[in-house]
Amino acid sequence: MSNYQQEFIEYTADAVVVGAGHAGCEAALALARTGISTVLLTLNLDSIGFMPCNPSIGGTAKGHLVREIDALGGEMGLNADKTALQIRMLNVGKGAAVQSLRSQSDKNAYHREMKKVLEQTENLRIIQAEATQILVEDGKCVGVKTEYNGVIPCKCVILCTGVYLNSETITGSVVKKSGPNGFSSATYLTQNLIDLGFNVRRFKTGTPARLDGRTLDFEKCEIQNGDTDIYPFSFMSDKAPENKRPCYLTYTNLTTHGIILENLDRSPLYNGVIQSAGPRYCPSIETKVVRFKDKERHQIFLEPEGEDTLEIYAQGLSTSMPHDVQKLMYRSIPGMERAEIVRYGYAIEYDCIDTLDVLPTLEFKKIEGIYTAGQINGTSGYEEAAAQGLIAGLNASLKLRGLPPFVLRRDEAYIGVLIDDLVTKGTDEPYRMMTSRAEHRICLRQDNADFRLTQKGYEVGLVKADRYQRYLQRKAEYEKLLEEFATRVPQKQAAEFLKNYGYGAPSTSVSYADMIKRTIPLKEIMAYFNVFKDYKKDVLETAEITVRYEGYLKQGNELIERAKKLENKHLPPSLDYTTIKGLRLEAQEKLNRIKPLNLGQASRISGVNPADVSVLMVYLATQKSE
Repeated sequence: MSNYQQEFIEYTADAVVVGAGHAGCEAALALARTGISTVLLTLNLDSIGFMPCNPSIGGTAKGHLVREIDALGGEMGLNADKTALQIRMLNVGKGAAVQSLRSQSDKNAYHREMKKVLEQTENLRIIQAEATQILVEDGKCVGVKTEYNGVIPCKCVILCTGVYLNSETITGSVVKKSGPNGFSSATYLTQNLIDLGFNVRRFKTGTPARLDGRTLDFEKCEIQNGDTDIYPFSFMSDKAPENKRPCYLTYTNLTTHGIILENLDRSPLYNGVIQSAGPRYCPSIETKVVRFKDKERHQIFLEPEGEDTLEIYAQGLSTSMPHDVQKLMYRSIPGMERAEIVRYGYAIEYDCIDTLDVLPTLEFKKIEGIYTAGQINGTSGYEEAAAQGLIAGLNASLKLRGLPPFVLRRDEAYIGVLIDDLVTKGTDEPYRMMTSRAEHRICLRQDNADFRLTQKGYEVGLVKADRYQRYLQRKAEYEKLLEEFATRVPQKQAAEFLKNYGYGAPSTSVSYADMIKRTIPLKEIMAYFNVFKDYKKDVLETAEITVRYEGYLKQGNELIERAKKLENKHLPPSLDYTTIKGLRLEAQEKLNRIKPLNLGQASRISGVNPADVSVLMVYLATQKSE
C-alpha cells in the first residue's frame, strides 16, 4: 500500500466484494462465514439482492444450481424458501435428471431478507460506495479505491458488478446512462480493468414491462397454481413454502406479431441502435417473432412481483420497442386488452470480461487476488451469478487462509459445468445454464445435491455444524431406506399386486426394489403394502431414483471414472505449448491462451482436437520418464 498511504483510509479488510447482487451476496457471505474480514461495496443499499428481471428463483437447470449453492452452505435457497409466493416442480413428466424446482419470489421481500442476513453476519461490513479502481502492487491486489477517493486496503477483491459497468438502458430511440430499474450505472471501473489487462466486451439483456394487476382480466388466462406435495430449495427448510399467489398463462397472436413486424424499423435491435450480443435462450419478443415466423403464438406468463404490490411481470414479452408500440402490442393479448403499464420494458447494454482470462478458481490470471463472478463473467441469471459468487468468495477465503483452492469438476456439480464452460470455452453471448450442457446430468440431479457437495462444503469450512448434522441424518435415513427396499414380499402377495400392472405371477418372492425397477411408482407400493410411511418425501424420492435408475447410474459412474483419468493428468501452468512438437498452431495458440490445469480441461478447449490431446499425453509421459 506504499503508493496509497496519502489517501483517506475508509476501512481495512482482508477482502472487498464489489457489487451486492446475487453474486456479491454469496461471495461476501462465503468470505465472512469462513472468518475473513470483508467489506461489501454497493452502489445503493436498496439494490442488495435485487431482482431487476423476473422475480423468480430456479427453473430448468437453475433449480439444480440453487440446491447446489444450498448444499455448499450458501444463502439463495434459504432466502428463496422464505420469500416464495409459490413453488413448482418443472418437467415432472420427464426424467428425474431434468426435473427442476422453480419459485415465484416476492421481489421486495427477497431484497429485505437478504439485506438482513448480510447485516447480521459477523466479519462483514456493508458500505454504499462506487468502486473506481483496483489497486495493484507487484502483481497483487492491495486495495480498492472508491468514488470519493477513499481507499480500502485488502488482499483480495471479488468483482460482482452485474450489468452496471457503463450500463445504458435503451427503449426505442431513447438511450440513457442507467443501471436496471433506474439505479445508477458504474462509470469508472471499466477503464481500470482494461488497464489491468482484462479483455472487455459488451453484452445486452432486457426485461418486459410491469403491468397494473387491476387492469388485467385473469379469467381469460389459464391459471398456474403452485405445487403442494413438494420439497423446498434448502435442505435446511423443514417444509415447502406456502403457495400464496397464482401465476397465469396467456399467448400472443397474429395481431401482436403484426404490430411488432410493422414497427421493426423503430426497434433498437433491428435499426442498429443495439450492436451488442444478447441472450440466445431468453430473446426479446421482437426477436422471437422475427426468428420463428411460422409460430402463430408465443407463451406469456403473468407473474406477481410481490404481496405488497399490484405489479405483474409479463414473462416472455421482453422488449426495447418505443412506449407507444409496447402499449399496442401488450393490449393485443387476451386478458391484457385494458392493460396499464407502470414500468415499460427496456434493453440494457453493459461491459463484461472475457472469462478465458480467468482460472477455474475464478481468479484473474494476470494479477493475484482479483476474482470475478456473475454477469461480469458474461453469464445471465441470478442462479448462475450466485453460484459463481460462492465459488469466488470461497476460493478467495481459502487463498487467504493458506489452503488449497476449491474447484468442482463437471462430474461433481452443475456449478462445475458452468465454471468449466466459462474458463475453458468462453462465451460470445450471455451464458445460461441448461441441463443439456451437463454430460453427467443423470448423476447431477437436484435431489442428491447434498450427497454430492455438503461433505466438501464442510471440509472447507463453509458448511456449519447444524447443516452438516442434518446432512448426516438424511444420508443415514436414505441408506436405511435402501436396505428396507431389499425386503422381500411373499410370492402370493407380490403376485396379487403385480397383476394390477400387467405382470405375470413371479416364481419366488419379490423385493420392493424389484417392484420399483419395474417402473411401479413408489407411492403406490407404499399405499398397497402400508410401508415406508415414516420417511420424508425428499428421502423417498432420492432412494426411489437410485433404485429405478440403477443401470443408468452405473453407466454414468463408469463414464465419470473414465473422464477422471484425463482430469488427473496435470499440466504445468508455466508450460509453453509452442515448444511441444506435433501440436497444431491453432492448438498451441489456444492452449497458451487458456493454460489448462489438466488434460481433461485441455480436451474441452475449442480448437484442440483428439490428436492434440494424444500429443500432450506423449509429452507428459516423456517428462515423467526423464
